Amino acid sequence: MPSPDQAVLRRYPGSDRRVEHEVREEIRRLFDSRSLRAEKYGPLFASLWKTAAQCVMGGKLLRPRLLLEAFDALCPAGGQSEPLRAAAVRIAAATELLHYSFLLHDDVIDGDVLRRGRPNLVGAVLAERGSRRPATWRAMSADDHDVHWARTSGILMGDMLLSDAHHAFAREPLPEPVRIRLLDLLDHAITESIVGEHLDVALGDGVITPDLETVLSMTRLKTATYTFELPLKAAAIVAGASRRTEDALGRVAGHLGVVFQLQDDLLSAFGDAAEHGKDALSDLREGKETAIIAFARTTESWRTIERFLGDPGLSPSDAMTVRRHLTDCGAEAFVGSLVAEHLRAARWLLVSPDSAVPPGLAGFLHRTMQKLETRRS
Repeated sequence: MPSPDQAVLRRYPGSDRRVEHEVREEIRRLFDSRSLRAEKYGPLFASLWKTAAQCVMGGKLLRPRLLLEAFDALCPAGGQSEPLRAAAVRIAAATELLHYSFLLHDDVIDGDVLRRGRPNLVGAVLAERGSRRPATWRAMSADDHDVHWARTSGILMGDMLLSDAHHAFAREPLPEPVRIRLLDLLDHAITESIVGEHLDVALGDGVITPDLETVLSMTRLKTATYTFELPLKAAAIVAGASRRTEDALGRVAGHLGVVFQLQDDLLSAFGDAAEHGKDALSDLREGKETAIIAFARTTESWRTIERFLGDPGLSPSDAMTVRRHLTDCGAEAFVGSLVAEHLRAARWLLVSPDSAVPPGLAGFLHRTMQKLETRRS
């Protein structure tokens, strides 16, 4: 009789689909368990968990897939123990819980009710209350009870999932030194992400000067650490790789995380909303301080761009005017050059004579970079 893993491989040919299946099943198990436990607190809390589960299941699983595929590259199938592989799957799923907790808090901070064209948790809770809302509640009455209820639900569920991510790392039956390293890594990732979000809001609200250096620092802190460094270094720790390899992966991850966030900014400003799923005008309406905007501030086009940036009523035609000026002033090309520069630096870390990244893992990371280069969503 074939093992469960063999059955999965037949149903999902290719390691990428197997990894996705494993992670989705583990996340489903976690939410089913939590939903069951929530029932003892009454139908209201249980319903919140069920709504959250429906929202989280549509994600792309970037972080857990990175972790598991990196682990598999470090520990080829013939050299894996089943308990260690199972631990890697659970830690990978926990990184998705962390990601979703950040998204929930981020949506409340930004005032969004949609994510990738669908209601996020705040939007779903509003819909359950029978409220019909636009893509943002920023212009709504501050004493709107439905909005307050939905925002509260988003914050509290974000808190729960942040706690669950810690719980998953802390309870994993691995040797104590390994668990301590994983928990320290998790703490580092959460701290840097919070610092990055704090900077992001400070920039957007005019608390600090929006210079390019600060914006790029915010970009690295907010995204790179938890999106790339956490999964890649966690894979190395669980697989028993050397500290030298772990440190090398951290440096590669720093470059890839900046690439990922800069691409997000480019897609939001110039991409096809039908492909990337984000409100095409949201960053411009919010007046979001990105590397694109930071560069534009240094050009003669800024006087025109500044008139429209941060206008909640920005029209599609005005947005096209802003985009044209962002392209003409060189901001789009400048950020594109930063993306290329960070990709080159990451590749050099993989191919340099003293690289500490094993060949199998280096090959996986090269393929990851190729996917990033053609990213449209």
